[in-house]
Amino acid sequence: MNIYVSNLSFNVVDEDLKAFFEEYGEVSSARVITDKFTGRSRGFGFVEMPNNDEANKAIAELDKGVVEGRPITVTEAKPREERSNGGGNRRSFAGSSRGDRY
Repeated sequence: MNIYVSNLSFNVVDEDLKAFFEEYGEVSSARVITDKFTGRSRGFGFVEMPNNDEANKAIAELDKGVVEGRPITVTEAKPREERSNGGGNRRSFAGSSRGDRY
């Protein structure tokens, strides 16, 4: 099972996250998501546990727990939604030049 953990302290690293969940069973992986430009934590992460019973117990006991003074949220991760390319407020500058604006 893939588990989503949010509201993590920015001091929590992958090894810390893994240790929180290892008390409940085997952990396949644990990763704190970081900003690709700064390398700093984004305050959330994912944990994979192969045994669903152990994963459910970890979710039940860790959700709303306090880590480094912050109440974390622990839930089963939902599949990532497809992003559409339409709409939005993105501006396109293709084919324009400064003269086009005046």
